[in-house]
Amino acid sequence: MGIIQLPSKIKNRDSYVKRIKPFMRKPIIKVLTGQRRVGKSFLLFQLMELVRKEDPEANIIYINREDMNFDFMASATELNSYVLSMLNPETINYIFIDEIQEIAEFEKALRSLLLNERNDIYITGSNAKMLSGELATYLSGRYVELKVYSLSYPEFLYFHDLTDNSGSYELYARYGGLPYLINLSLTDEVVNEYLKSIYSTIVFRDVVSRYNLRSSAFLEKLIQFLSGNIGSLFSAKNISDYLKSKRSTISVNQIQAYIEYLSNAFLIHKVERYDLVGKRVFSIGEKYYFENLGIRNIVSGYKIADRGKILENIVYNQLLYKGYQVRVGTMGAEEIDFVCEKEGEKLYVQVALRLDSENTINREFGNLLKISDNFPKMVIAEDEFKGNSYEGVFHKPIRAFLME
Repeated sequence: MGIIQLPSKIKNRDSYVKRIKPFMRKPIIKVLTGQRRVGKSFLLFQLMELVRKEDPEANIIYINREDMNFDFMASATELNSYVLSMLNPETINYIFIDEIQEIAEFEKALRSLLLNERNDIYITGSNAKMLSGELATYLSGRYVELKVYSLSYPEFLYFHDLTDNSGSYELYARYGGLPYLINLSLTDEVVNEYLKSIYSTIVFRDVVSRYNLRSSAFLEKLIQFLSGNIGSLFSAKNISDYLKSKRSTISVNQIQAYIEYLSNAFLIHKVERYDLVGKRVFSIGEKYYFENLGIRNIVSGYKIADRGKILENIVYNQLLYKGYQVRVGTMGAEEIDFVCEKEGEKLYVQVALRLDSENTINREFGNLLKISDNFPKMVIAEDEFKGNSYEGVFHKPIRAFLME
């Protein structure tokens, strides 16, 4: 396709590149997954820029399945034939394939291309199921997955040339962290139109079309319900019963399927409950958070009554960005908002909008004090509560937590 023209300005997301670097020029596929428009394509551009800097003679092959120039590429055979025609046998071939899930049985082509040790392969996809089933079977042990999220708060500040203050945090909570927002004025009128278009693309292209749903009406009611109940504990039966009360009859099995579709498209994250006493995961009852708060807010509205829910969603997203596996913790009747694990270490987190009463302080800190192990425990709040700990449990104002 000729010389690849990279964008003139690329805002680097170095935390991701740092995690990819150890696998560069290794016979292992680098897989970047995440919701549409979270910046996977620009991470590929950033990697291409790095390759050119380190290896000026590099043979870079770039395929963007959303580009009409690649409409002919619908199958593994066509993908394989095209890449083979572009290979240079004298050097390393850096192969970048964007939105690869649009190519049928792509995993067969990848397995074949991986046989050539001179091929260094990078792919992106907007569906979580891309790495299950046949791909996992075909490429077991030969790929690494890197999940790409909306901009973290420090990335948001960097992208928009902002300093950390209450106004910047408000913009982040309101509009979310889709990277393209740097090209728009941060006003409701402009941003909301853009976010609506992304929301529609995810719903209709990544869910309705992909799973051949006959109607999007119920799906959108379900999304509205989830957006209005961030951080609330629900089962599929609870949701079914609620929607029946609103004259939308749908089975529990269908709700479970629709939630899985929304999770696969990275629109929402489903968070399971973990029994801290019995050391087991509950099979029923989960919480739901949105990958991007800007999209959540155009579905449900940005209301002052929702500040606590939005705060909790921001904390959850930051924990994911930091690489934690996150669950909701239970101890009998008590609840721990987030039980986080990474590399054998744990972190327990409670989230509170305000620490402005003795009851709130006793509840939020008290629940954490009931946990008997010695892993760090933290309460995160939006207010600037003075004092950094309470009987050994740390307190963090939200912006301090996000800026760490």
